[in-house]
Amino acid sequence: MSVTELKPRVGDSEKVTINLGVVDLGQIDLLVQEGFYTNRTDLIRTAIRNQLAVHSDVVKQTIVRKSLVLGLQAFSRQQLETSRANGEKLQVQVVGLASIAADVPPELAAAVIDSVTVLGAFHASAAVKAALAGRIH
Repeated sequence: MSVTELKPRVGDSEKVTINLGVVDLGQIDLLVQEGFYTNRTDLIRTAIRNQLAVHSDVVKQTIVRKSLVLGLQAFSRQQLETSRANGEKLQVQVVGLASIAADVPPELAAAVIDSVTVLGAFHASAAVKAALAGRIH
């Protein structure tokens, strides 16, 4: 298993849609207009990062308590074949990005992966996701 700490890059983002009241949106636009932020997204990202910093101890403690991987956990076909040969069953538990290589057949993923819990993003082929559907939480 490969575990890597994620560092934000342009392509490393997921779209999130939120609904805001018109007064909140107007205040955001005012702050952008006054030059405090470059755009709405800049303010929202800053606010989210500030809240994550406020709660960072809780996040760290929870990751340790629940034995979660923080960052990127990537699974190659070879790694999964080795796990199957060793009779290992995997519990994928990630805060960040879990990725299963495109060349992994659905049968191999189903034979080796017992459960998938991802807080963030899970990248795998549609066939692998379908094979693991009942195990994704």
